Amino acid sequence: MALFLLVLVVCLAIFGGMIALLMLSGTPRYRTEPEQLLDLFDKALESRVSETEWNAIIGYPIRHDDYLEGIRRRAQRLMEEHGRHGRATRGKPLLDATGQEEFAALRDHLAAHTDLVKRKQSE
Repeated sequence: MALFLLVLVVCLAIFGGMIALLMLSGTPRYRTEPEQLLDLFDKALESRVSETEWNAIIGYPIRHDDYLEGIRRRAQRLMEEHGRHGRATRGKPLLDATGQEEFAALRDHLAAHTDLVKRKQSE
């Protein structure tokens, strides 16, 4: 009987500890930062981005920054209109000529905005 009570107490302590740990731990959050988008855009312009990497970053809504969400949506629209991941596997550019120009302009706009925000924060 003593062995049964000892096992019961140890199991309750383990389960109670696990429940407390899960209750106290916060929800993991993923925040897309401008540097991540710039890196992804550079890879896309060089046709080095995989479809999985693109979908993981661009397919996830950005709720903490409306400006970045707008950039994400524009990039997603550009890829839908001018890009095909199948083209990159055949050795062709990921985006057509119009898409390359628009995507480069979007990337430059994001880089300029990011630099401006960093300068304002440092002042």
